[in-house]
Amino acid sequence: MQTIYGDRAKCYSCYRPKSSCMCSHIRPIVTQTKFIVLMHPKEFKKTKNGTGHLTHLSLPNSELFMGIDFSDNARINKIIETHESFILYPSKHAINLSHHNPLAEKALHVKKPMAIFLIDSTWACSLKMMRESKNLHGLSHISFDSTKRSEFKIKEQPLEYCLSTIESTLTVLELLNQWQIETIAQEKLEMFLTPFHAMIDYQLHCIQNPLHQAVRFKPKKS
Repeated sequence: MQTIYGDRAKCYSCYRPKSSCMCSHIRPIVTQTKFIVLMHPKEFKKTKNGTGHLTHLSLPNSELFMGIDFSDNARINKIIETHESFILYPSKHAINLSHHNPLAEKALHVKKPMAIFLIDSTWACSLKMMRESKNLHGLSHISFDSTKRSEFKIKEQPLEYCLSTIESTLTVLELLNQWQIETIAQEKLEMFLTPFHAMIDYQLHCIQNPLHQAVRFKPKKS
């Protein structure tokens, strides 16, 4: 679906201009785990290099919410109530997925499906979202050992181990596979970042060819 903003057509799915829509590059992965993307309003405005929408579109079993304080969000509170919920947040008390199964200490009789909350924001804004969203305070934190460098060539990360939302999600999916919480085929994992790579190729093309930004660009196939 597409809509018009000002004098430019935009895709209503990936929220990018029609000329750089990334929807055709999405390679969805079906998961047992529900993913919830919590997007800061500032990230929503980053139509050129935001990866929160791409993450959401790549995971059919996901929901996306925009805001800062989610304390009174009925849908989010329902998900927390009905799921074994975790939030990807690298605190000192976080369960490290690289070394521990997050469900290992849960009672065997617990049959709730798993849910993982992802914060799509800068570190500073994430702190505010976590502080103000009181319903997130009770969630178990999860993290992982960062062994990859971000491929986000068009954006400087604050630290070398920082990954974009979609890159972090891929690592989580790989680790859920490791603990047999998910059984995702390797070839699907390898294609998960296809829209991310296509977005980067497009932005690099625009940087190198500033007079041709309005021309429809076809990123190389992965």
